[in-house]
Amino acid sequence: MIYVTGDCHQNFERFNNSIFPEQNEMTKDDYVIILGDFGGVWNKDKESNEETMLMDWLDCKTYTTLFIDGNHENFDRLYAYPVEAWHGGKVHMIRPSVIHLMRGQVFDIDGASFFAFGGASSHDIDGGILEPDDPDFKKRRKELNKGILPYRINHISWWKEELPSQEEMDEGRRNLLNHENSVDFIITHCCSSSTQALLGRGFYTTDIETKYLEEIKQTVKYKKWFFGHYHDNKNVSAEEILLYEQIIRIR
Repeated sequence: MIYVTGDCHQNFERFNNSIFPEQNEMTKDDYVIILGDFGGVWNKDKESNEETMLMDWLDCKTYTTLFIDGNHENFDRLYAYPVEAWHGGKVHMIRPSVIHLMRGQVFDIDGASFFAFGGASSHDIDGGILEPDDPDFKKRRKELNKGILPYRINHISWWKEELPSQEEMDEGRRNLLNHENSVDFIITHCCSSSTQALLGRGFYTTDIETKYLEEIKQTVKYKKWFFGHYHDNKNVSAEEILLYEQIIRIR
């Protein structure tokens, strides 16, 4: 069995037995995939007591938790985990059964092929990105805290790695080509430029990742595409499904 759900932001309440009783019939060979903004690797320098508790709790679940990264992850820490091979692609093992699916990889999971590509542009940075070593950092943060504009702090609440590198995009192209540009499922955090335009009606701007995913949309054959990021649950088309709190079974 494979289930998919949207952004968690470190709130894993939806995986309680009372809300997700299906887990009682699952084993470690069954999977729940989180479509970015996992939030389980977030504390600045090292795993906090809260993170340890949450990751151990997920690891003790009957199933295996898989996640792609979103734009709200601590990439300094996430990318510091050793890269390991798993089901045909590259991963970071947060726990034996809590696994980060790296960008641009194609995985064979329960007999189905998945192209995974995390990341997205943050939409909550109208106040800017503050640098902690800026001499005016405290003054600027104090001013912003008086207003309503959201802001982020570099390497504390924002990382440039929220958007993909050229290497990650090129590796995705190569891996898809090795699979004849055909997979069963695509799982991403944000979506393609054209899909985003349908969702936002001009509110969202395109970026390097939405343009890359537009290329994927135009060149790759797939059955279903699941994505998160936009905090809604919606069938955008017959093939493209936006998820937030809902947990749906796909196999």
